[in-house]
Amino acid sequence: MTKITIIAAIAQNGVIGNKIKNDIPWRISEDFAHFKKLTLGHPCIMGRITYDSIPPKFRPLPGRENIILTNNRNFRSEGITTFNEFQESIDYVNENKEEMTFITGGSTIYKIGLEIADVFELTRIHKDMDGDIYFPDVDWNNWELVKQSKQESIDKISGKPLEFSFLTYRRT
Repeated sequence: MTKITIIAAIAQNGVIGNKIKNDIPWRISEDFAHFKKLTLGHPCIMGRITYDSIPPKFRPLPGRENIILTNNRNFRSEGITTFNEFQESIDYVNENKEEMTFITGGSTIYKIGLEIADVFELTRIHKDMDGDIYFPDVDWNNWELVKQSKQESIDKISGKPLEFSFLTYRRT
């Protein structure tokens, strides 16, 4: 059975993105490096809007099978695998005997993924951020913190220092 891991960066106020810009409201080099280190070599399941938010020069994410969920049955893009149902993507990674698969967003996909994920890799931004896309509510009774590392870096959007933590939770 494939280990399912949610990976997300979430501001203190729950913000994960901005609909108008189709982007995240911060740029932290260490978070991008952390994401790459963890996900490299593993399939990444994401919604089409999240996929579209990745800058074209990084799409599809290299070194990872990009599994895109979309309601558009005609959506195709070179180098990706598409499904119309979340469970189809989970069945696919299990059939391929993947060791681990990452759920990388957006909000709707995270909400479904929270029900089945084994691990939650969270970058907690220690600041409220402007945005209108939020991470779904988490029942923290289902999760145990097993690893944490507090960090500080320069947010490349604001140019100001930003504190954040890498947190690893396992389902209880």
